[in-house]
Amino acid sequence: MKGLTKWIIIAVFLICCIHAVSAFGVETITVDPSGSLTPGTPVIVTFKVDLSESGTETFPSTDELDMSTDLDKPIWTYSLVLDGVDTPQPSESGRMLAVSGWILAYPSTIDESMKVTVQGNAPTTDTTTNKTMIKIQEVDSHNNIITSTVVERTAVVVNVAEVQSKVTEKESNLQTFRSHIDEKSALGIDTADAEAKYSDAQQKITAAKNLPSTQYAQAYSNLDAAQKSIDDGETALDRAWADNEVANAQIPINNVDAVIAWFKGNKSTSDDAQLATIMTKREVAVSYISTATDDISNGDYAQARAKAQEAFDKGNESYTDALARKKVLESGWQLPGLPNFGKIPVIPIIVVVVVILVIVGVVIYRKRSRWDELG
Repeated sequence: MKGLTKWIIIAVFLICCIHAVSAFGVETITVDPSGSLTPGTPVIVTFKVDLSESGTETFPSTDELDMSTDLDKPIWTYSLVLDGVDTPQPSESGRMLAVSGWILAYPSTIDESMKVTVQGNAPTTDTTTNKTMIKIQEVDSHNNIITSTVVERTAVVVNVAEVQSKVTEKESNLQTFRSHIDEKSALGIDTADAEAKYSDAQQKITAAKNLPSTQYAQAYSNLDAAQKSIDDGETALDRAWADNEVANAQIPINNVDAVIAWFKGNKSTSDDAQLATIMTKREVAVSYISTATDDISNGDYAQARAKAQEAFDKGNESYTDALARKKVLESGWQLPGLPNFGKIPVIPIIVVVVVILVIVGVVIYRKRSRWDELG
């Protein structure tokens, strides 16, 4: 019997130590105007707190219901609704409204709720940021927040100067992008993809500028999207520039290929001693182009342009050598039966022929002169 009494006492003690769990809920929170706000904008927040059974009371009498806001100059008006009957309470000012559990505690058989309205102005802020429109929480007798009860609604408060500064920044970036497009277009580079990105960015910046203050969040989204289009456009322009450099590097290679075909198409020049060197330089140029193409695939456009320039230089060197050798070969006569000697230049041949003719003429003249003397 003594043991049973002991357990009963312990059970009663534990029951007394257990804090009643609040079961209030918040519904139908309305913030007017909705969306983002500019400092000084009048704001009205309305909501309803439902207080349901929590042990024997609708709300613990030792606790407190705290409601707070970041709005400037807030005015609180609220009423208790007991079994459907409104009981207005005195209005209060300040950024916090604390309602004692002694006011809220009713027998659990009563249907209890609160209707609350807070009016104020959106606060001033140095940067665009979220501000608390309403925060509701329960605090126990030791001033500890019962975290499971915290309900909060925020809204973006916009620093107008910051938004305008961001618009100006994106417009400046767009203008820089425009100058890059024009520079590359003047060089004959394909700017179609970059132009499409420019138009998209321009439209998004214009849309951001025309949005009302309640849609500044959308304005920020548009400006961020515009910057992405600018960045993507710069990348597209960079790639087009690299593609153009590779295409230009192919030109001297194509040119030297035509000259090499001439060498190989003529029996007297197909085995020319300098042809191998010309072709080696041509192959080096081709390898550089292959590397540049791989760099483009890997997104390394600056490296691709550098390799394309090397390809152009080496290809042009090969083409210059081929033209020079071809000119030499075309400027003389080929010695029959001696193809590997190349051709003898025309002018030296003419000089030799003239000298021979002069000598022959002199010899013939002297011989005739002697005959005339001998009679």
